[in-house]
Amino acid sequence: MLRLASLLATVALLPLGGCGVLDHGVLGAAGPVADQTRSLFLLVCTILIFVAAPVLLLTPIFAWHYRLSNTKSAYRPQWGFNWPLEGFIWIPPAIIVIVLAVFLWRDTHKLDPYKPLASPYPPIEVQVVALDWKWLFIYPDEGVASVNELVFPADHPVHLSLTSGTVMQSFFVPQLAGQIYAMAGMTTQHNLAASRPGRFRGENVQFNGMGFQNQKFPVLAKSTDGYASWLAQARSGGKTLDAGAYAALAARTLQAEPILFGSVTSGLFQTILAQNDPGMHTAHGHHPK
Repeated sequence: MLRLASLLATVALLPLGGCGVLDHGVLGAAGPVADQTRSLFLLVCTILIFVAAPVLLLTPIFAWHYRLSNTKSAYRPQWGFNWPLEGFIWIPPAIIVIVLAVFLWRDTHKLDPYKPLASPYPPIEVQVVALDWKWLFIYPDEGVASVNELVFPADHPVHLSLTSGTVMQSFFVPQLAGQIYAMAGMTTQHNLAASRPGRFRGENVQFNGMGFQNQKFPVLAKSTDGYASWLAQARSGGKTLDAGAYAALAARTLQAEPILFGSVTSGLFQTILAQNDPGMHTAHGHHPK
């Protein structure tokens, strides 16, 4: 079924092949989460063919059969009930809904963004702060931070803790994982990984002002040595991300080029959370229930 879905999707999307759209979306999956999402998408497309096909096929047939010039076919405007017709109307749609519900229920739990990814490697911890119109990435275990550049080693799971220093935004890296919201005074969690080294596109897909259309950032999955070199480059920069530096970043400006910080004030992420929710439990770094 998945092979049939892949073939049909490929044929349907051939007109887009020359514009590079497929390279940056979920159909160009480069990680285990996006790969499962793509499989579910193709499966749903295959099932929905059984919804669209009868409509597309029967509409011209009915239009031709009941055309005004067709005077030979029986015309029965008065009729009460027909079991075969009722069965045709209700049974196939009911089966389709049940099949879709089973697959969607299964994969919704499988693709839970809070669910850790299975891996022999420990996850890379990244604290993400959405700003206008930029993204701040803090690496608490490494003591570094970056603006508008998310870097991690390929084949390693990445655990993201997200919040917003401004309005609600939505974090999305189509080739690696689905979208998840970042909200002020709260934390959400996300897990992703890249199956190979590469450069991917991340973006905010929640409108948050005039700079929204440019709020995109590169996601770099590097080799283990490449990631170590990036950490060394960040640490050698000499910049410190403290409360003052964060206040400057939080201003509504568009930051096109990435910025690296070689050191980060301890507990800055919890401080940002507390600015938007003074009643939170800062020791645990989560929104009180």
